[in-house]
Amino acid sequence: MSAELRARLVAQALKEGFVAARFTRPDAVPEMPARLAAFLEAGYHGQMSWLAERSNWRGNPAALWPEARSVLMLAESYAPEDDPLAGLAERDRGVISSYARGKDYHDLVKRRLKRLGRWLIDEARRAGQTAEIKVFVDTAPVPEKALAEAAGLGWQGKHTNLVSRDFGNWVFLGAIFTTLDFAADPAEIDHCGSCSRCLDICPTRAFVAPYQMDARRCISYLTIEHAGPVAPELRPLLGNHIYGCDDCLAVCPWNKFAVAPVELGYAPRDGMVLPELAELAQLDDAGFRARFAGSPIKRIGRDRFVRNVLYAIGNSGQSSLLPLARMLCTDVDPTVADAADWAVKRLMNAANEHDARA
Repeated sequence: MSAELRARLVAQALKEGFVAARFTRPDAVPEMPARLAAFLEAGYHGQMSWLAERSNWRGNPAALWPEARSVLMLAESYAPEDDPLAGLAERDRGVISSYARGKDYHDLVKRRLKRLGRWLIDEARRAGQTAEIKVFVDTAPVPEKALAEAAGLGWQGKHTNLVSRDFGNWVFLGAIFTTLDFAADPAEIDHCGSCSRCLDICPTRAFVAPYQMDARRCISYLTIEHAGPVAPELRPLLGNHIYGCDDCLAVCPWNKFAVAPVELGYAPRDGMVLPELAELAQLDDAGFRARFAGSPIKRIGRDRFVRNVLYAIGNSGQSSLLPLARMLCTDVDPTVADAADWAVKRLMNAANEHDARA
């Protein structure tokens, strides 16, 4: 495919609001099957069974759509204006990961990808070419981070997320697979150096080594993907994280180059920045669905979310929250009831220790 169309496609991607767009090939990560197999064999995926069930595609993007010849990898910024770490000291309030405080990014990124894909199809047709495309954003078995590194968007840092010298690590990734054959960009190299800030800050020590994560200990996994009770030894380490965790992302020094988001939908909605735990604990199913409509939080359901809130209440040291925790000890969901019982005991222990010191 012509260099001229390639250049115009990148320009159109930037016009759409993506901060970067680069090309690679579906078979550009030959080491991916072995890396994924080692991750799965170690059990680091936890309850995310779909990683194993669809590993043939996730490990080999070329098998996902054999007709594809090129992959356009795109980055879209969601860099927060505030410091995500500042709220960790507000123990009576919950911390929600920056990406989840606005509208659901799946919808917003996919909308842009589809517009860009339609533009490409139309432009190729004008040039006498037939173009087919498939767009992906985090819901298909596509190793976006590995492909983004191969395309030169950035590198997978020690925290396993994509990092760029141009825009830091606050980005969503999207992919357009196409039957058109575009020249590939060179891969990016690692620029983490001796820095270990992301590894050192992790409350649960989820990183078994640089560039290796045990998702079973990751707060994002525990608060979003993990069903049922969280292991008792990990609950105190969750602090007041109630949906996701930004700790390792927030300390990356490359964020000094972060780019302000173009998409206004990523701005925090009302009540999403440090919401009161007392209010969240009282949500029933209808209230939860109404409060988080259009948010990625909605997909985990009321019970898992309130479970997270109760762990945060147990970690708060706020005796004023005891009545709410007691009320939920009889919740119909056994995991919520278990979390409430744990919160009550922890708050009572904290109160007793305070009285003993008084």
